[in-house]
Amino acid sequence: MATGRALLVLFAISLATSGFVLSANANERKTAIITFDAPGATHGFMQGTHANAINPQGTITGTFDLNGNHGFVRARDGTFITFDVPGAGIGPFHGTYAWSINPAETITGFYVDPSGLAHGYVRASDGTFTTFDVPGASTGSGTLAFNINPAGAIAGYYLDASNVWHSFVRAPNGAITTFDAPGAGTGPGVGIGPFPGTVTATVGGLNPAGAITGGSIDANLVTHGFVRSSDGTFTTFDIPGAGTGSGQGTFSGFINSAGALTGNYLDASNVYHGFVRAPNGAITTFDVPGAGAGPFQGTIGGAGITPGGTVTSYYADSNYVNHGFVLDKHGGLNTFDAPGAGTGPNQGTFPGDINPAGAIVGSFLDASNAYHGFLLGGK
Repeated sequence: MATGRALLVLFAISLATSGFVLSANANERKTAIITFDAPGATHGFMQGTHANAINPQGTITGTFDLNGNHGFVRARDGTFITFDVPGAGIGPFHGTYAWSINPAETITGFYVDPSGLAHGYVRASDGTFTTFDVPGASTGSGTLAFNINPAGAIAGYYLDASNVWHSFVRAPNGAITTFDAPGAGTGPGVGIGPFPGTVTATVGGLNPAGAITGGSIDANLVTHGFVRSSDGTFTTFDIPGAGTGSGQGTFSGFINSAGALTGNYLDASNVYHGFVRAPNGAITTFDVPGAGAGPFQGTIGGAGITPGGTVTSYYADSNYVNHGFVLDKHGGLNTFDAPGAGTGPNQGTFPGDINPAGAIVGSFLDASNAYHGFLLGGK
């Protein structure tokens, strides 16, 4: 994924049922952008502050590097609390990863222990922790929790001993249900991946009604979108134009309270394009002006969608520099770059989440290849 985190493997709008190209006169977003760093964050190569999620009140959570990984909470007034889950390891790729925060300021994510195995956790607003493991996740990756909804349900995925992905939902009472999307490959996975199976989206893959979205990776390693309703029924889908080769396909990244989805698809030429899928299944595809048309360039949609249908994510230009964008439900587009974002290949601005008020949080990679957090449209 764009942030290069070693353990992180993926990851009511209907303008038309066919694709459209956004107007080339898109405006640069004028709202002030606040940049920030978690206290103590180191800024070595690919290190720094990774701002992942924002709740309706404007509280932000994420992860920062300091001899390993640690979680943080940033309040609306800019004050920070940092935290570590008991039992988290120390050193590169170990420690605490904070991924999602709900209106009650309950946080979920995972921590990596000294042996390199991940475990899920819940951090209550008073700072107390509950840890959990999904049955069957004691080998492979361990338990990777990424999403929490207002009721406190949690969704994520895990890699089994055969290198096959499976997803789970943990109810507020702690009961865990595992599931596999129809058509998902059953493995075994070979080498270092990609692997077959079922993965949820990150941060926004679980909505208030309990619907879950993500990707079903088949035996040929082609990804297909899915929605799992709260009663366990599935809808799978493919965006027209999505490639059918290994590593290509449809990647669903976020589901809002109305059931609208946003994400991206990788075509047969390995170019990314964005999409929105309305609750009735109607699909709109889009390309941001300035997005590159080379391999692994293009519009990398899917960071977030508000209840009103405003979408945010980023695009990679012809030089592989990344830029943020905001797309409203009428097709109005604004692009933006965080102050200090680098302009070299793979650098730039990476929105990560959007709250109902339209405040956007994310990270940017500077010219020294260090990460910093940003907030657009908030305090």
